[in-house]
Amino acid sequence: HVQLVESGGGSKQAGDSLRLSCTDSGYMHIPYCVGWYRQSPGKEREGLAFIDNDGGTTYVDSVKGRFTISKEHRKNTFFLQMNSLNPEDTATYYCAEEPNTYVCTGRREFTYWGQGTQVTVS
Repeated sequence: HVQLVESGGGSKQAGDSLRLSCTDSGYMHIPYCVGWYRQSPGKEREGLAFIDNDGGTTYVDSVKGRFTISKEHRKNTFFLQMNSLNPEDTATYYCAEEPNTYVCTGRREFTYWGQGTQVTVS
């Protein structure tokens, strides 16, 4: 059973860094894809970064070079390191997981989602 819990959100100043965490408290079925998304009020949910079980990563252009997705496999935990934050990064951030899949790059559909963690940048 997949259960995702995000943490690490908060309020930051422009230029600060923040690291979000996402832990799957269940058993991770390999292969898998994990993604980080964000959504601001009135905007569509935006996929940001993706990582597969082999550690392969992809990013959308808007965060490439500023955000880094990584994982600590033994702890079933995934991270989104966000640097050079700006007010446009203000959003609720979600992690998502799709087990038993080799498809990760550009993936749009995920079965499991976390509850979200708020990031506010002023």
